[in-house]
Amino acid sequence: MRVGAHVSVAGGVDNAVDNQREVGGNCGQIFTHSPQVWQEPDVDDDEATAFREGTATHLDGPWVIHSSYLVNLCTPKEDLRQKSIDSMQREVDAAEQLGIEYVNVHLGAHTGAGVEGGLDNAASALDELDVPADVTVLVESDAGGGTKLGGDFAHLAAVLDESSHDLGVCLDTAHAFAAGYDLSTPEGVGGVVAEFNDTVGLEALRCVHLNDSKHACGTNKDEHAHLGEGEIGVDGMRRIVNHPDLRDLPFVLETPTENGRGFAWNIDRVHELRE
Repeated sequence: MRVGAHVSVAGGVDNAVDNQREVGGNCGQIFTHSPQVWQEPDVDDDEATAFREGTATHLDGPWVIHSSYLVNLCTPKEDLRQKSIDSMQREVDAAEQLGIEYVNVHLGAHTGAGVEGGLDNAASALDELDVPADVTVLVESDAGGGTKLGGDFAHLAAVLDESSHDLGVCLDTAHAFAAGYDLSTPEGVGGVVAEFNDTVGLEALRCVHLNDSKHACGTNKDEHAHLGEGEIGVDGMRRIVNHPDLRDLPFVLETPTENGRGFAWNIDRVHELRE
């Protein structure tokens, strides 16, 4: 079973390996820099070597780089579009340097361009990237709301179809739930997986962000909860981690640190739910 968390790279990206081991993870996710600013990844060759060697020795993988929150691939604004493309290029280059397989990105918001226009913008922006051969860009399912795209599986399918790159998808369980895909029952999970397969194709699904939701299905509110203690609940989470089309995928947690519980508690919970 591949399960891990989004861990810190404070003090050097190679520290992420030990941070992952401390919470009991064997795969995981990182930011290469603060996600709230436009900034280049600051990774020197020694850190990259230590990260790659530590991962090979101690973890199963894969790792995922999560792109900056400022990236908006759907935007009609040329300056923001170019900043987003430049930021993503730096992330895929950092992934190659670190031996990381995936770079994850939200599509963003169309802010007036319309759904079709926003999806066209996203696909064309991604096509401007020079993606290294050993790196795959994953578009992440979104909670939706406003002009944000990616909440509907059809949005993800459209970008995958339009882009010339071999893109993949990261399914965030809390986001999908907030967008209206009910994952709170075993039957609901089965229906959502079937709908994903019909719309996008399970062959594109490379990673699951395993998060419970503090808010009800269809609210478009993105706030994560401890696994089994949110609105998805124990029954839904148990089915997700045991579903035959999901169980062999890497599960990456972005659960909160609150009420005396953090990633280690949630990773233990995943193992408890596994059958």
